[in-house]
Amino acid sequence: MKFLGVLALAAAANAQYFSQGWVPGQAVTAESSAPSAAGGAPPRQNAKAEPAEAFSLSSLFDMNKVLSSGPVKGLFEKAGINITERLEAQAVSPWDDRVPLITDSNYFDMVVNETLTEEEEEKRVWVIVVSATTSRQEGISKFIDNAFDDAFNETVIAGDLPHVRFARIDYLNVTYVTTKWSLWTAPSIVILKDRGQTLRFYRPSQLRVANGALREFVKREAFLLTPPWSGAFAPGGSREFVLEYFAVWMTKLYLAVVRVPRWLMLLISGSVASFAINLFHGFGAKKAPAAKPQRPVTAGGAGAGAAPAPVAAAVAAPAPASPSKAKQRKGKGKK
Repeated sequence: MKFLGVLALAAAANAQYFSQGWVPGQAVTAESSAPSAAGGAPPRQNAKAEPAEAFSLSSLFDMNKVLSSGPVKGLFEKAGINITERLEAQAVSPWDDRVPLITDSNYFDMVVNETLTEEEEEKRVWVIVVSATTSRQEGISKFIDNAFDDAFNETVIAGDLPHVRFARIDYLNVTYVTTKWSLWTAPSIVILKDRGQTLRFYRPSQLRVANGALREFVKREAFLLTPPWSGAFAPGGSREFVLEYFAVWMTKLYLAVVRVPRWLMLLISGSVASFAINLFHGFGAKKAPAAKPQRPVTAGGAGAGAAPAPVAAAVAAPAPASPSKAKQRKGKGKK
């Protein structure tokens, strides 16, 4: 009995490898592929290839992709330059990652609509540095950034200013916020209160920031001695809507222009400037001005009471000596 059971199991296991064959009247079909030996699992299908990246004009003119391409990368390697490391170093942020970045997209969520109690809202102070370090024009902007990061680090270590928050704005990549604040220069220090309704701006020449001076300025609330920004265009002013609409349209323009690579934008702007200069100064060589006709000189001169006519001064050339006198002089020399 056990032997018959083993035969039955073997037949059931191997039955899938046998076919009944073709029967008269049956349609001819393609032979099915043999299943794999591991449990009769169907053969693995080839994985689908990943879809190619959609073509776009911005990706075509992306300078990073051009520099990292094979031929260009090979040229840099022959010159002894590792362009890949250069591009990676340029992509690294030059700032402390612990300091949050305020952008046009997160300004309202982070600052204006921050979840606070009434007491926290009254005490909340934002210390914001508007930096231009990403323009690669280091100097005063890098100095302000380092002093700002030192003040932030010392405040985190001390833990004595829980109501103060530090943040940074990249001036080159933020349009709406800086335009609404009418802030056109960087670097700057901004002290913000009342969910953005009270603003105080400080230039580097107006405020000491190094050696812990910025932290002491905030800790002692010395900024209260400075009157906040007020006027028709300030927050709550009668003409605040003008800067609001202007900021919205400037942001739309920025989002359209930022898609164009910088080198292509420089090329276009240079061509437009050259065309404008030629347009204003005229095309082609200028014709020489025509000479003014001179009035003839009368022989009789000017009459009484009339202005004398202009007379052209001419240098008379000396008259050549007569041939007879020249011969006489030669004859005297011979005697």
